[in-house]
Amino acid sequence: MNMTREIRQAGSAVTLDTPPLVIIGAGRSGTNMLRDCLTRLDGFVTWPCDEINYIWRYGNRSESTDEFPASLARKEVIDFIRSRFADIARRQGTAPGAESPIVVEKTCANSLRVPFIDAVLPEARYLYLVRDGRDVIDSAMQRRKAPLDLRYIAAKARYVPVTDLPYYAGSYGLTRLKKLLSKEGALSVWGPRFEGMQDIAANQDLRAVCAAQWARCIEKSDEAFENIAPERVLRIHYEDFVRSPVENLESIAAFVERPISTEFAARVAADVRVGSVGKGTRAFDSGTLSFMQNALSQHGYS
Repeated sequence: MNMTREIRQAGSAVTLDTPPLVIIGAGRSGTNMLRDCLTRLDGFVTWPCDEINYIWRYGNRSESTDEFPASLARKEVIDFIRSRFADIARRQGTAPGAESPIVVEKTCANSLRVPFIDAVLPEARYLYLVRDGRDVIDSAMQRRKAPLDLRYIAAKARYVPVTDLPYYAGSYGLTRLKKLLSKEGALSVWGPRFEGMQDIAANQDLRAVCAAQWARCIEKSDEAFENIAPERVLRIHYEDFVRSPVENLESIAAFVERPISTEFAARVAADVRVGSVGKGTRAFDSGTLSFMQNALSQHGYS
């Protein structure tokens, strides 16, 4: 299927000169690191903020979870999101005469809604990044307890659709208030929101919530990628990437048909570190481990 036909199927008049590159991964899986490495390469661009979940939720802001089916990708939603991709490609574009830039997008909640993403961007290529959930959990718990970062919030707020600003301002304030009142001093809602999350949070401790969140993101992504052409998906383990970043960057560049030299890849990957591999707690209670066991086994983590 060629790109023109795919765009028509999306029901959008907004064309993209180059297929976007969408990173799919659970929160705290190294998706930021991967995006930052790629956008140091010539011809790769992204938004000047961490994530664009507000853009992805345009027209669907009241949905209680991030598990969007493809049916929520209505024409006005598709047009809005694709126009944001076209805009960032134009604003962050490369030098005159160079190839159109590849827009790299990383929003962790997308791991729960790959079919929706694919309905909006049927020409996209995907990097599916998986990290050992036991390492992810400790990192996710720390993130939920982190202090308020106004610069981080301001950078993301620039990309909230204007009509949605009052809604998200109120929602954000309520979430912060709940953190102040919680026994664990942690955000009740952080990262991808999956079906059943509130029930688990009401009956389990924070570690179990983080375990269930990681597992749900992995399981939904695995399920979705079974129905996407394998030549559009490059699967990467975080542990493999940090141990061999140069080789992995070369593979990614070849995957998107923008080959790079080994020397350039080495400069880009100079600050990639392996130190976080295996640092997570391995002594989980049976209840917490039960949330993760299938996903861990499926991806070779013992």
